[in-house]
Amino acid sequence: MNESAITTEVVIIGAGPCGLFQVFELGLLGISAHVVDSLRHPGGQCAELYPDKPIYDIPALPVCGAQELVDRLLQQIKPFKAQLHLGQEVTEFARREDGRFAVATSGGVRFDAGAVVIAAGLGSFQPRRIGLEGAEAFEGAAIQYRVRNAAELAGRHLVIFGGGDSALDWTLELLPKSASLTLVHRRSEFRAAPASVARMREQVSAGRMRCFEALPHSLIVTDGVLRGVNIRAADGGVTPLSAEQLLVFFGLHPKLGPIAEWGLALEKKALKVDAEKFQTSIPGVFAVGDINAYPGKKKLILSGFHEAALAAFAIQHHLYPQKKQFLQYTTTSPVMHQRLGVPD
Repeated sequence: MNESAITTEVVIIGAGPCGLFQVFELGLLGISAHVVDSLRHPGGQCAELYPDKPIYDIPALPVCGAQELVDRLLQQIKPFKAQLHLGQEVTEFARREDGRFAVATSGGVRFDAGAVVIAAGLGSFQPRRIGLEGAEAFEGAAIQYRVRNAAELAGRHLVIFGGGDSALDWTLELLPKSASLTLVHRRSEFRAAPASVARMREQVSAGRMRCFEALPHSLIVTDGVLRGVNIRAADGGVTPLSAEQLLVFFGLHPKLGPIAEWGLALEKKALKVDAEKFQTSIPGVFAVGDINAYPGKKKLILSGFHEAALAAFAIQHHLYPQKKQFLQYTTTSPVMHQRLGVPD
C-alpha cells in the first residue's frame, strides 16, 4: 500500500457489541486495532434497531438496555485507545503476497493490516420501504423506518404499519403519548410476542386505538404536506386514515454487500468459520458474531463474546506464531492490570 496507509495489527469491520468486545480481548493480549463501521455511531444493529429495548441474557446484568450495553462496552475498551472510523464502508479488501491485508474505506482511509476481523452482524441493513408513489420525499421525516426520537412523536396522529415485534412494541410505547394511533397489518395474524398482541387488542377493544387488516395504498398529501394515507383491505375497499406521521416496520433486508465479493467461503449468506479459531477460508481473516456460520452456531450476543475471546488468541498466534501463549487472568495478572490501567 502507499505511504499514507495506517499500519496496524488488526482491522475490525463492525462496531457492534461483538466488534467492540473484540477490541477488548485483543487489548488484553497487547494487540491494537482500528474499527470501521458504516453507521455513524458505535453499537451496530443493537443500537440502530432497538436502542431502548431491554436485554436479559448478558451475564451479571439482570437487565440492560441495548444502548446501555454499547456504552458499557465503549467504557470497557477505553484503555486500549482503539480508533473508530465511523460512517465509512470498507470498499477495498485484498490479501497481499506477504500475507498482510490492504483495506480501504469509502472515507479514504487506507490500512496495512496484519489480520482482519469481520464483525459486521448480518451485513448492512436496509429497511423494506413502503413503496408508495411520492413516499421518497417524506422518508426520514413524516415517514420513518425506525424511531429515532420518541419524544418528537408525542401528541401527534400516528399510523404504524407492520405486524412484528417492532411494530407492536412501538404501538404500545407510543399509544399513551399520541393524539391518535392506528395500526395496520396485512393479515390478522401477527409475528410479535403473543403478550404484546393481546395488550394491543385490549387497547382496540377499549377504543383507545384502531387496527386494520390492510395494505398501504396511497399517500394523502396537501400542499406538499403529508396528511394521511389510504389503505386497501382484502376486498378492495379503500379507507383514508389521517396521520401526521407514518411509522413503517416491514422489516429489514440484511445484505452482505462488498463482503460477498471478497472470496470468502459462504454458507447461507454467512461466513464459514472453524469453531476453534473463528478463522474464515482466508488465513488471517476472522469472523465473529452473527455474520459467521459453524456447526451449532447460535446468534446470541453472548456467543459472539465467546467467539471474540477465542479469535483473539488465534489472531495473536497468526500475527506472532513464534510467541508462546499463556492464559492470564485479569484478576491476578500484573501485565493485564498494566494494559487495563489498573492502579497498583
